[in-house]
Amino acid sequence: MYRVLIVDDEEPVLDSYEYMLANHPDNDAGGGFSLAGKARTGYEALSLIGETEPDLVFMDINIPGMSGLEVISQLHEKFPRMVFVLSTAYERFDLAQRAIPLGVFEYLVKPVSKRTFFSTLDRVREYFGKREREEGSAPADASVFLNETITEPLSETEWENCRERFGLPSDKGLIGILEIDEEGRSLSPVLEKLLLRYSILSDTGENRSVFLVSGETGRETLADQVEAAGDSLAGLSWRFGIGGLYRGTELYRSREEALEELRSKAAGPDASLTARLRIARLRRRIGIADEGEMKKLFALIEEDAFAAAGGFIRTKAEMTGLFTLLVDDIYGAWSGGAETFCPLNPAAEISALEDPAAWKAWSKPAFEKLLAEASRRRSGNFPLPLLKAIAFIQEHYAEPLQLGSAAEAAQVTPAYLSRLFSDQIKTSFVDYLTEYRIEQSEKLIRESGMSIKEISFAVGYQDPNYFSKIYRKVRGTSPSEFSERASRQLH
Repeated sequence: MYRVLIVDDEEPVLDSYEYMLANHPDNDAGGGFSLAGKARTGYEALSLIGETEPDLVFMDINIPGMSGLEVISQLHEKFPRMVFVLSTAYERFDLAQRAIPLGVFEYLVKPVSKRTFFSTLDRVREYFGKREREEGSAPADASVFLNETITEPLSETEWENCRERFGLPSDKGLIGILEIDEEGRSLSPVLEKLLLRYSILSDTGENRSVFLVSGETGRETLADQVEAAGDSLAGLSWRFGIGGLYRGTELYRSREEALEELRSKAAGPDASLTARLRIARLRRRIGIADEGEMKKLFALIEEDAFAAAGGFIRTKAEMTGLFTLLVDDIYGAWSGGAETFCPLNPAAEISALEDPAAWKAWSKPAFEKLLAEASRRRSGNFPLPLLKAIAFIQEHYAEPLQLGSAAEAAQVTPAYLSRLFSDQIKTSFVDYLTEYRIEQSEKLIRESGMSIKEISFAVGYQDPNYFSKIYRKVRGTSPSEFSERASRQLH
């Protein structure tokens, strides 16, 4: 789905564009468009484009604050791949001339008919498709190759095609997988050091990097190099697995061996903690984070479920639980799902699957349906004042915060902001702030080495005892117990 931002100071135009966008004929067939947000002034457009980074922007020229052309001129170099479609009530040659060097894709004269709007979307989609084909989609191809293509044997022809496409210098190679527990921390320093020594094709996603070393490098030699490069991650909880050296047609064996080693290093009394953290991260970020990253995170959760003891029956039970939670999150908690039809029945549909092959055929389209719906609801339907309030909380959570100060930052009344939290997120301002503070405290526990008392001050609680009480109420355990588990996992 391509994400679209609409910028116009007239509510009827915003409503009309939103309606036509939601009813574009190709949306249900995939490759369609979803609403990323709406802005009414030039300054709001600048802010919202920076936050959401949409693929396509419908930009009115005459908007308050700064003109649409001024907004585009400020963003053109920062987001060179973003497509802008201008709209104005009058056809003016001078404006069209100014738009050309800014790379504006189309120039529409209002009122814009449904037919014109749809044909514009069709041309934009064709442009995106052509651009992706011309560029070869190298990063996406690498991701598919490392995470899907080499999960099974390749024919000689398939391997030669892959080798040519990625410019791999050798007919042999091995697979390595790096994994880090800390959310938001990068494995890039390790990969950068390895790239100085080897020819590497890599893909980095949510807390994991998968890479192929092309050449006849021995497994033990590479393991030593990874350990040395890992000095840059000192103090963090990370691990790696490396497979043996194989011809390209049998790289799946190297990948399986790397996964097996990785799982053995992750095993232990707290092994399930990583899996639970991944599920929590997926539920928290689905619909907001990049869709590709969410797919990778889902693949890791799926992998955890299949690696656990108990066989396919247990895997189905665990994944039924995950899909049930996601359905409830997306169709329930975010928008009053009692009145919303959900196309999935996880318990019935998963129980009917007979083997892993049937699961694979069902799970990918099912998750993509939920992902698309989450993106539409979370990104498209949150009013700008609520987005401003959330940003204010995330910036000032360590300070004494009241509903009134957040409402002032969002430029609405406290009563209206309270209603937005209740209607849009199904929670209160206080509960949202509490959950965010606890998330930040857990991050500090894992990363900082600070005492629980220091952490309580750092996340906005002046009384450590009260912080512990709130933490236990929300998590069902104490911050000290969480710290002990995190410490065991580190070592």
